[in-house]
Amino acid sequence: MSDLSIQLHWHRAEAEFKPNAYSAEHTVQYNSNFDVMVDAAPDWGGDPANTNPEQALASALSSCHMMTFLALCAKAGWPVASYHDHAVAHLGKNPKGQMSVTKIDLHPVVRFDTGFSVSDDQMAEMQDRAHRYCFIANTLADSVEVNVL
Repeated sequence: MSDLSIQLHWHRAEAEFKPNAYSAEHTVQYNSNFDVMVDAAPDWGGDPANTNPEQALASALSSCHMMTFLALCAKAGWPVASYHDHAVAHLGKNPKGQMSVTKIDLHPVVRFDTGFSVSDDQMAEMQDRAHRYCFIANTLADSVEVNVL
């Protein structure tokens, strides 16, 4: 199978490296030409102008779910015109008492070409299939909820 990679770069900006006194801001580089500024979540002292790993995880899941959904719709002959999602990563403590992303909610909104529609049950089944076939969802297992609007 494939190996997919990124480059991560961090350099200390402070004179001394001490607990709670350094910036975690860093760059993640995709495909040697696209840089994203990343930091800790704002609740953990990160710059809210930067993305954070928890957002990146929600983004990866949302993108994977959408691409899987689109592939399934194309095979089924469903003419998708647009797809929008609002993904939310929830932070909390896991059963071991450790901080983690405890749940990610997806809220996909799908629009079709004029004159085409599916029932709520058909949409729910297709979203469920997308969830079952999504690589990232399979990696995360039980912490994903798809809320079809």
